[in-house]
Amino acid sequence: MKTGVSSARANAPTIVALTEVDPTDRSMQTVAGGDNAAQVPRARAFAEPLLAGQPLDTGEDALDHADGVANILEGIGAAPSMRAAAYLVYAGDYLQKPEEVVTKAFGASHASLVMHTRKLVQIQRAAREAKVDGEQRAQQAERVRKMLLAFSRDLRVVLLRLASRLQTLRYFAACKQPCPEALARETMQVFAPLANRLGIWQVKWELEDLAFRFLQPEHYKTVARLLDEKRIEREQQVEAFRQRLADQLRAHGIVAEVQGRPKHLYSIWKKMQGKGLGFDRVLDVRALRVIVDDVPACYAALSLVHQLLPPVADEFDDYIARPKPNGYQSLHTVVLDDDARPVEVQIRTRAMHEHAEHGVAAHWAYKEAGVKGYAGSVAADSDFDVQLAEARKSVLRQLLAWERDFVGQDDAQSTADAASTFDDRIYVFTPQAAIVELTAGATPIDFAYAVHTDLGHRCRGAKIDGVMVPLSTALKNGQTVEVTSVKEGGPSMDWLNAELGYLQSPRSKAKVRAWFNARAQAETIARGREAVEKLLQRIGKTSVKLDDLAAQLGFRQADALFEVVGKDEFSLRTIETLLKPPEPLPTVDEVIALRKARPEGESPKGGVLVVGVESLLTTLSRCCRPAPPDAIGGYVTRGKGVAIHRSGCSNFKQMAQRLPERVISVAWGAPRDGKDALYPVDVLVEAADRHGLLRDISEVFSKDRMNVTGVKTQSVRDGGGGTAFMTFTVEMADAAKLAQVLRLVGQVGGVRAVRRK
Repeated sequence: MKTGVSSARANAPTIVALTEVDPTDRSMQTVAGGDNAAQVPRARAFAEPLLAGQPLDTGEDALDHADGVANILEGIGAAPSMRAAAYLVYAGDYLQKPEEVVTKAFGASHASLVMHTRKLVQIQRAAREAKVDGEQRAQQAERVRKMLLAFSRDLRVVLLRLASRLQTLRYFAACKQPCPEALARETMQVFAPLANRLGIWQVKWELEDLAFRFLQPEHYKTVARLLDEKRIEREQQVEAFRQRLADQLRAHGIVAEVQGRPKHLYSIWKKMQGKGLGFDRVLDVRALRVIVDDVPACYAALSLVHQLLPPVADEFDDYIARPKPNGYQSLHTVVLDDDARPVEVQIRTRAMHEHAEHGVAAHWAYKEAGVKGYAGSVAADSDFDVQLAEARKSVLRQLLAWERDFVGQDDAQSTADAASTFDDRIYVFTPQAAIVELTAGATPIDFAYAVHTDLGHRCRGAKIDGVMVPLSTALKNGQTVEVTSVKEGGPSMDWLNAELGYLQSPRSKAKVRAWFNARAQAETIARGREAVEKLLQRIGKTSVKLDDLAAQLGFRQADALFEVVGKDEFSLRTIETLLKPPEPLPTVDEVIALRKARPEGESPKGGVLVVGVESLLTTLSRCCRPAPPDAIGGYVTRGKGVAIHRSGCSNFKQMAQRLPERVISVAWGAPRDGKDALYPVDVLVEAADRHGLLRDISEVFSKDRMNVTGVKTQSVRDGGGGTAFMTFTVEMADAAKLAQVLRLVGQVGGVRAVRRK
């Protein structure tokens, strides 16, 4: 077993330093000697007795695996302390109190790194074993990818996990054993994109190639045969071409950085599938990137490249003059080398390169979309990825070098800076190991609503990692949350009290408000249904279908009718009039019989003048309570004279539509004896129920010298709060003055809405 692992490391290609790291950056240069460098052999000596001969769950020897992880970390420029942690992480599995022991032997920083990594391994394994299918699997993979960064806080943990996964895949490749599909699929969906986002390109392409080999062995072998050359030979050819181009640019006075690497197998296959190309048409199997100081130097370098080597026709794109929609800028051309093999050359300025690598045009935004990415779709999650693109340049350099440059100094601030990028989201688990994404500070109730709205309504208790906690407890990354619920029930009004801290998510708060609004609406509908059914019993029309009745009245369904009746916004008399058999219009004799003896020229009762029928009896309708100077209309009733309605009254409009011949024109008359007539007006108030609310509103009317002749109140209560619905009937001579009163009522504490009925 050990021999196979050693062979895997020996045959694996050397991992070069991160492409994002400036070679002149002293923080990335190797520190020789000193106590810092001695950490690695000391950590290995500490772990060797514990790890030697111990198998991991993948079948690897634990010590060999730790050796491989340390070598990979060294290849990407990690500090000795991080390589030492590779041994301590696995040693922790065989210590009774790993945090305490490692703290005493290596310090708190190492102990924290060890504990976070071990916790992350446990969570990652649980997520991988979760039973999810189809679209949920893709969502689970994306959440695992986010959780790896968000939960770890210290991004060194993520680098340890990347190196560990790469070493595991190397082990399966060297031993020629089948790799578990779940492991390979997680590598392709989570670890390779994560390495890509962090800019660790060499780790990224090796993870992809190995996962590709295990997931699709036939396609892997096909692409390998098409290349018909060993990877090391391709690397040497590209390196020779890179050096030649760099020398020529230098000789012509063009300051440039030339980067070069061959395409790896998975990338070639993905492009063939995504663009529907044959292998002979994949022209960027070998690629170079030239980075210069300014735009004139880009075109000068392009001219020199075309002078040195023949370009391929129709394979030149000027994205500097014509940038892509996402802002990407670069010159792309394809030339033939001395062996007539195509080589793609990209030429750009340093600013263009930074934008392409870290801005909205970053390659991972389409490469991570898989085969479909080449058709224009992207897999980037905008909010999360914008944060990562902005942070990764400084965070990753700091991540790999801070301990090398600041040995013995406090690194808490550095770790906090790296973690702050991901502080706005947390990732927790259901008991089935499914990952749930929540806003930072979310509570168990927020978690329940995120899983299912009905579960949130019925939530009554919660356990975090098996321990009962209050429902206002703030959740943390990586915790497993289990909700206790009742079979039936709803939320508490206390949940909306911000001071109690039960809810943090706006989405959860909206769902709780919607539940209470729905319940209030249901109570209003029930009240309206009861009133309509009592009316039908009184007039002997119980056989009428309620939906048909609602349709006749212009409502889409019976509940809509019940709601307006329950709100006292629709007169039951309208229903009664509809269901009674039609009667003929009053005859002239009947109209005369309705006249009242009053002095000549006196206005009718109530100050209303009925045009054309001077002394006809009039009544002010209770459904809309008209008052001067409202626009009004009259409706001739049977035996009760003319009913006066406001022109916009819904009841009046419906009656006029059914029997237009009964509508007559009316107008307000002059006041009698120089005194203004008083008219009843209904004012509707909705407010948060509290002690003294009725008194405070009544005082407003009293101060404005308005006589309140009637009050109706209704309260909807739940928990410690509630909502009050009030109807005040006040007498006034001029409805135009009502606006000022409504404004004053609206200023009373707790009042949410006030309007005239």
